[in-house]
Amino acid sequence: MKIVVAPDSFKGCLSAHEVCQAIEQGLLAVVPDAEVITVPMADGGEGTVQALVEATGGRCVTEIVQGPRGIPVRAEFGLLGDAQTAVIEMAAASGLPLVRPAKRNPMLTSTYGTGQLIEVALDLGCRKFVIGIGGSATNDCGAGMAQALGARMVAADGTEVRRASGGRLKEIVRINIGQLDPRVCASEFRVACDVDNPLYGPEGAAYIYGPQKGATSEQVVELDEALRHFATLIERDLGKQVAEVPGAGAAGGLGAGLIAFCNATLEPGVDIVTETVGLAEKIEGADLVITGEGRIDNQTAFGKAPSGPIRIARRLGIPVIGIGGIVAEDTAEPGSLGLDAVLSLVSDTVTVEEAMRQERARELLAQRAGEGLWCLIADGTLIAVQA
Repeated sequence: MKIVVAPDSFKGCLSAHEVCQAIEQGLLAVVPDAEVITVPMADGGEGTVQALVEATGGRCVTEIVQGPRGIPVRAEFGLLGDAQTAVIEMAAASGLPLVRPAKRNPMLTSTYGTGQLIEVALDLGCRKFVIGIGGSATNDCGAGMAQALGARMVAADGTEVRRASGGRLKEIVRINIGQLDPRVCASEFRVACDVDNPLYGPEGAAYIYGPQKGATSEQVVELDEALRHFATLIERDLGKQVAEVPGAGAAGGLGAGLIAFCNATLEPGVDIVTETVGLAEKIEGADLVITGEGRIDNQTAFGKAPSGPIRIARRLGIPVIGIGGIVAEDTAEPGSLGLDAVLSLVSDTVTVEEAMRQERARELLAQRAGEGLWCLIADGTLIAVQA
């Protein structure tokens, strides 16, 4: 019996790799000779580096780079098992948690550190990039990132606007990419982006995300105008129209910046992860697929990490079990989510607090996986197992 285990992390409790281990233990307790293939999953957000490194036998690389406010930070990215692909979460170098709440101000923050991570990966021989762009502290349209890669942001007097930030974009009158690292143009950039905000306007980067990064209402207006200005420079100097591309406004316009300077494509995060780990090939010929996440709800099958294995398994006609730390009360019937069964760690006798304790969560995951498999063996079909 071949079983593929492909869950997301249970955030705040267990990594995707740890969830895989616990489920595998429960399965082997029921069928010791089963072939269990574990594939840690993610959706392009937090935890993507760890999941892809573990799934491909890669390694993590740590580098000291400039944080959002220019203060050095220790940032980590993944080098996948092919030694050619780097996985970078921009939040590692330019994320909101790196700035103390009292210091948050997207007028002053920069994505320079994210560009530094890309440069390090280029030096390591990477020519394929997966960039996760959630959780940013910035609103600079990727100008800082571009500077770290060699682009020049030229002011009216011919000098360079050093360390471009959201508030300094309007000082730039010309973009010069003559010294942009040529390896950038020879590389492939795929951006995990699960929002469709345009670059500017009422639904753009500044208005939608600026306030949570510390921008006042007056600064939001300034930032939006700065993004409009910079978009015109990108079109004039680089020949690219980025303003209306869905997702251009993600991460303070970094989505647009990656398109403009790195010729990147913006894609749903789970699609990138699914392809990168070769999930379809691993599921081929399986008898059962088990996925899961910390909270299963009506969005589980739509863009969240479990949606990848669910979609592939349904296409191949393979039964799927979903295991959640908790299952939302208003969750639809399993079949509506593409699942044959839904299992929950939380029950009448197990509280949320108990289920979130690491050792107890491991025990419960193993138990629930065994229960689901036992139903397959006993009945020949999968049924919803009540926790």
